[in-house]
Amino acid sequence: MKSIRDLPLARLAMASVMALGLAQCDREPREQPVDAEPIVETPVPEPEIATPATLDRSAFLGAISRAGSAYAIGTTASGTDPLVGRTFAIRLPFGCGRPQPATSATPSDAEGTARSPDAGVPTLAWGPENETLRLSLTPDDWSDTALITSSGAGDRWEAVEGFWVSRPWLGSEACPQTIARDPLGGGAGQADPQTVGLASVHETDSSRLGRRDGQAYRFTLRGEDDRAPVPSPRGYRVVLEGRFASFPDGRAIRCRAASIDQRPVCIAAVQLDRVAFEDGASGTVLSEWRPG
Repeated sequence: MKSIRDLPLARLAMASVMALGLAQCDREPREQPVDAEPIVETPVPEPEIATPATLDRSAFLGAISRAGSAYAIGTTASGTDPLVGRTFAIRLPFGCGRPQPATSATPSDAEGTARSPDAGVPTLAWGPENETLRLSLTPDDWSDTALITSSGAGDRWEAVEGFWVSRPWLGSEACPQTIARDPLGGGAGQADPQTVGLASVHETDSSRLGRRDGQAYRFTLRGEDDRAPVPSPRGYRVVLEGRFASFPDGRAIRCRAASIDQRPVCIAAVQLDRVAFEDGASGTVLSEWRPG
């Protein structure tokens, strides 16, 4: 048997080429890398949060809270106030418990207009002999209050008629639930002082239409078949509609406080277009007033 050394060089070269070819055939062909196209992420636009054109009670109280906070920390807003000129429809729930007892006639002024001890807040009271229910709202006279006079509007506004937004912690337009007992174990508490209000402003030498001059908005509910009316189980509401005006500094809301430990009193300057009484359960309009 001949050794590999005895084979001719040509035969050795041919054998090497054939072996290499067989080895190449046994291998799977490699896939050539393909340049991947870059992934372009299309930004998804954030959904636009629709801002209601007309502010309701909750939105108004939010603006009041921001104004009170800014006043407390001493910041002054710059630029145009976006609240000025905006429309509002704010509901004030009242008569949420028992109606007030009937009272005797209250003293009247020279024009015969009854003066209410609850000026600026709506009330529900029984009429004589509990035969009727009286809904009433007497605007308060804020013309000479320190908050108005210190604003520099004394010469600009001939009259300022005020309405308090009671229970400013209540964003809902419905009556609050009746609390069975105080969870802290105390007795019946006193109502908190009023701290949020709407000031219906009337320019000097402007039309007197829409001005109340101390006269109350009133509506009387009567029962059927000579029976006493039944109070609405969810109370009643006053509806105040109009546009936000501005104080001389160009802001719609003005706040003041006697000390840093007191909640600021904040009021908004407005021009009223409509005042109405509603049934708190059905939403039925009982009576309404519009200037002119």
